[in-house]
Amino acid sequence: MNAKNVGEVIEEQLRGKSKRFYTDSSRVYRHMKVRLRPDATVNHHAGEYVRGDVHTNTIEGYFSILKRGIYGVYHHVSEQHLKRYLAEFDFRYNERMALGVDDTERATRAIKGANGRRLTYRQPHSAEQERAGD
Repeated sequence: MNAKNVGEVIEEQLRGKSKRFYTDSSRVYRHMKVRLRPDATVNHHAGEYVRGDVHTNTIEGYFSILKRGIYGVYHHVSEQHLKRYLAEFDFRYNERMALGVDDTERATRAIKGANGRRLTYRQPHSAEQERAGD
């Protein structure tokens, strides 16, 4: 990720999904196409962290949870599976107590989301194969 390709990545990820795009005053956003530039920015270098409803607190909170999860639980995330890790942390963030989702409801939603999906690396052994291996 660098200043020259950040615009392409943001365009791919936000296309039609975001109503507002707020950032800090990082110079990386200056290289983006005009139609992709942030709607508003806050200048952290000048001590500005909130201006009206413009802030980066939400994304910074999300990233802090993501980083703690990766460093504290997974320790490493491969590029191949990055979207899966992000989907997990999206779910955790969007289904949290601060949004009125308690542990029971979160578990119920997670189970409903897994319906019809199964991740296996190989077929499980049949009961006969298990007995033969004993």
